[in-house]
Amino acid sequence: MASVLKQQLNQLVSSGNHQLLKGALHGIEKEGLRVSPRGELAQTDHPIGLGSALTNGHITTDYSESLLEFITPVFERPEDALSYLTDLHRFSYQHLGEELVWGGSMPCHIHDAASIPIARYGSSNVGQLKHIYRVGLEHRYGKMMQTIAGIHYNFSLPDDFWAALQAQQGDTGSLQAFRSASYFRLIRNFRRHSWLLLYLFGASPALCDSFLEGKPHNLEHLHDHTLYLPYATSLRMSDLGYSNKAQSTLNICFNHLNTYTHSLHRAIHTSYPAYEKLGVKVYGQYRQLNTNILQIENEYYSDIRPKRVTKSGEKPLHALQQRGVEYIEVRNTDINPFMPIGIDAEQARFLDAFLISCLLVSDEEISDQECELISDNMEKVITRGREPGITLETASGEMLLRDAGNEVLSWITETAEVLDLLHGTQDYKKAIGSQQSKLDDVSKTPSAQVLKALMDTGLNHTQWLVQKSMEHRQSITASELAPQAQIAFSQQVEDSLAAQAAIEANDNLDFDHYLQNYLES
Repeated sequence: MASVLKQQLNQLVSSGNHQLLKGALHGIEKEGLRVSPRGELAQTDHPIGLGSALTNGHITTDYSESLLEFITPVFERPEDALSYLTDLHRFSYQHLGEELVWGGSMPCHIHDAASIPIARYGSSNVGQLKHIYRVGLEHRYGKMMQTIAGIHYNFSLPDDFWAALQAQQGDTGSLQAFRSASYFRLIRNFRRHSWLLLYLFGASPALCDSFLEGKPHNLEHLHDHTLYLPYATSLRMSDLGYSNKAQSTLNICFNHLNTYTHSLHRAIHTSYPAYEKLGVKVYGQYRQLNTNILQIENEYYSDIRPKRVTKSGEKPLHALQQRGVEYIEVRNTDINPFMPIGIDAEQARFLDAFLISCLLVSDEEISDQECELISDNMEKVITRGREPGITLETASGEMLLRDAGNEVLSWITETAEVLDLLHGTQDYKKAIGSQQSKLDDVSKTPSAQVLKALMDTGLNHTQWLVQKSMEHRQSITASELAPQAQIAFSQQVEDSLAAQAAIEANDNLDFDHYLQNYLES
């Protein structure tokens, strides 16, 4: 694997085509619960000062009305995306009153799941569709699932890079087909090795006991109202809190674009008995959009997704089928409670080196057997990743996690050296070195640091994260928003409110017929 990567990198550098990596694009989506200073889930509406959650492209909501979602534009430099994300937080705090943006992935204490408000998007048909989809998630997985937060890291490479790589690899097909196949190559290798990201960046080894609402579990009590697993890395990525039995039948391992889209298409059009029992419209109220395994494509939970920007009214799956993969979305990143916005530039640089390495290593497909192995390794690292002597099953056989991690870091270092050559820095190798220190000393991992802080302070999960969230608010608001950014964000708010009003005014179809047309399209 390392030899293939080295060969590809050497060819890029010798031809000068590594310069095209400067055109890589980065975007970040980050969720964050609105909570009171006492650590209670906000029951207030999405603040009008942030605009319309339906039409504001940069500040919206996710599953819950209380779950903010910040979305940056795309930038060539990840540092610029992070700076924009910080500004989104800074602007939002002007309109949150005393509320805090929750600094962790697992939610605050929630005394009753019924109190979790489902996101609302106004009276338009498209707004109702978004709301009812989330009502369906409530019935299928429970409301608690709608309070988990994470960070999505979007990454793409420019067309001129793909053209150069296609020529380098001797591919004579269409550029669109080559690009899509290459992104799936990246995705396959990401899935093989993403357990390492959970070890290095997982930051949710504990949660408030209210999250499980008396459900059976194997977690241990740390102290008051706090549950944990001693060696867990990312309980957010575990199967706690929701049932995934229906989706487990999909068996999607991302070998090809056509098989991926076919599998999702089948799931969107295959009814599931348990969901049939729920009903769709009961006593005049919608419980879900349909009874299929997936209501829409976005219901499929995965740690990475192939993506394509959609046209107006176009479904994501259709966009992928027609125009191929445009970028990938990494979805397994926890919010780091020690960082003001949950992620920093060093982590972003490591992700870049990791993703480019995944693109340029082995092109082997994932067999059904390897797919099971990948799932087993993920579950092991999620729940026991810091356990002394823990082993993983790899292509080379059983290996200590530390040895397997060192092997992966050794070939990512090759990519980091090329990126440092490209940018005239040592930043990428420093990012590798920081992750190496976590393999050498497990106490340096975020998950270990979270547990240490909980134990040292004696605070429970909610109390400690309230403290961290307050610190982050103070850090973020210590600097004022630049006047130009203030004007731009304020204009986005006004434009989004006007856009929602226009959509609502122009609806000329009742929702039942709108939904029927949507599902049949």
